[in-house]
Amino acid sequence: MLGCTVIEWDDVRYFLAVARNGSVRAAAERLGVNHSTVLRRVAQLEERLGVQMFEKLPSGYRPTAAGEEVLEFADEMEASSHKLETRVFGRDQSVRGLLRVTLAPPLATHLLMPDFADFARLHPDIEMEISSSGALANLTNRDADVAIRVVYDRKTLPLNLHGLKGPELFGGAYISRDRLAGWRSGASDPIRWVVISSHGIPDWASEGEVRTAESPFRVTDAEAQLAAVRQGLGITTLPCFVGDPDPLLARVPGTDLHLYGALWLLTQGETRKTKRVRLFTEFVARRLAAYAPLLAGLSASRD
Repeated sequence: MLGCTVIEWDDVRYFLAVARNGSVRAAAERLGVNHSTVLRRVAQLEERLGVQMFEKLPSGYRPTAAGEEVLEFADEMEASSHKLETRVFGRDQSVRGLLRVTLAPPLATHLLMPDFADFARLHPDIEMEISSSGALANLTNRDADVAIRVVYDRKTLPLNLHGLKGPELFGGAYISRDRLAGWRSGASDPIRWVVISSHGIPDWASEGEVRTAESPFRVTDAEAQLAAVRQGLGITTLPCFVGDPDPLLARVPGTDLHLYGALWLLTQGETRKTKRVRLFTEFVARRLAAYAPLLAGLSASRD
């Protein structure tokens, strides 16, 4: 069907976006273009190939049989494109340009943002993009240049990722100091678990000496979780680097710490060879090493 037709990658990526997202609108948002641009580029590819690649259903766009055939080749083209990009990017030894870093929100908000600011001041020609979300960016697809992740077992990481292993990260159970003082003085109002809805109470979390009510208090994100515990709603689990420095919080008496894993600075393929990536990973690795006691829960005052 494809014969000797020349397919340009710039057209194919619009087709891929529609096929993967199931709608033109979602594809446009993903690519950062308007709705009409996606329609025009897909139509252009269909005209070049002489086939219809999508059927429009009430549920969205579904590839036709011809579209499925194109999709197979498109995936191969995308993989080759990413490989070329990372190889060329790896030869770039400039300290000028874009550096994209992905990490979990608590690591950015409560630990590393001052260090990112220091690095940005040292290298003003590097444009930094910090993506702090719960989603794992795909380094192979160049969604980010550096990922800072908590990894329990190195064997779970893809073999094509390269990493610098940092300190181990521990977490514990925390309660507001005011609520703890009330409990110690015999206050009778119930103490609840504060949990993020998608996580629940982890198996390792022991209530220790403080008994909790059966019904938890649920929130949707880590910042709301922290705010709720500060307000005295109950007990929650937090990384030690979040809970220990907070003057409003204390560890729940009788509870132990839990190992989340080690912090890793991860890069992919040729990307790790660029000067700005090397400068950044070496800089952050030194800062993380200095944070080792805080990350391990060794710097907290005992109540």
